[in-house]
Formats: sequence, C-alpha cells, structure tokens
Amino acid sequence: MDLTAFADALQQSGISEWMRASLKALPIIEAIHVMAVATVFGTIFIVDLRLLGYRDMTRPFSRVFGETLRWTWAGFALAVVTGALLFMPNARTYVANTAFALKMLGLVGAGINMAVFEFTTLRRVASWDSNAQTPMGARIAGATSILIWTWVIVCGRWIGFTKGYDFTVPKEMDLDFDFSQGCLNCFSDLWLG
Repeated sequence: MDLTAFADALQQSGISEWMRASLKALPIIEAIHVMAVATVFGTIFIVDLRLLGYRDMTRPFSRVFGETLRWTWAGFALAVVTGALLFMPNARTYVANTAFALKMLGLVGAGINMAVFEFTTLRRVASWDSNAQTPMGARIAGATSILIWTWVIVCGRWIGFTKGYDFTVPKEMDLDFDFSQGCLNCFSDLWLG
C-alpha cells in the first residue's frame, strides 16, 4: 500500500470523522499533545543539562536519569497517541507537509541519539556517575539531544502555519451561536461585579 492510499484510509476512518465533527475534540487533544511534548522536553532537558554539567552535579547521573525516565516515557506515549489523533483527520495533508516530514526526521534523530548514548556512554556510567565532569560522549549526546528536541518543537509549531487546514464544516454541525446577549452579560458581570 502506498503512503497516499494509507493516508486516505486513515483520513476516512471513524476516529477521523469524530475528530472533524467534534467541536471539543481537537482543542482538547491538541492541548494534551502540547503538555505531553512539554513533559518530554522538560524531563529530557533536565537530563541533558546534567550531562552538560549545568544541573544537579552533586547528584549521581543515574539518579537524575532514573527519576525523570518514567515521566519522559509517559509523556512520550501520550504525545504519540494524541499526535496520531491530530494526524488522522488530515493525514493526506500531513504526508505532503515539509514541516511534518522534518519533525518526523527529528524524532528519528532523537531516537538514534538516545540509542547511541545508551549503548555506548551509558554502559560505562559507573565510572563517571558522580563526577562533576561527564565524559565527552555524554556531553555530545546532551547537546545533540537539546538541539534535536528544539528542532522537533520548532517543526511542530511550523506545521500549524503550513498545513493548509480544511475549514469546511460538516452539514450536521449546529454553529448558530447567539453571542450578542450572552457575551454582553458575561462582560458586564466581570467588570461591574
């Protein structure tokens, strides 16, 4: 199956239809996705700063790494699930989007960087665990990780400005809002007490 046909199949799925038809699904799922990505980046950033020698140098690296790892993986799992939900309703558009491709390339790069670090430098952690100065391989892995995850976040934001959204409203949606009185009353209550 080619990528376009797969994207079309995802875009026509029941989950995609639900995402497009729901007024609340997209903003809620997108907010959860952003928080999950922030959790991933934040926890990885703490570890990377320790690798670079800028954070918690009195604590062993293995302790910092161990304390943040479960939060990193939980955030990553949530980001993958919510990211898939955001991808499906406009899969065909995403497949052709350069920013999306660059973000996915960044995620692959982050995985490769992590694997190289874990299978080389981390295996010798006992020799440098409590040292203030981490080995060069650890510092390179930390700096590379910060650069790659920054790239992933920038590309993720870039997608929102280059995606080409489909703003057609499903016929069954009732968007007849009467804000005239409701908003005036709301604002007067806020400002006038």
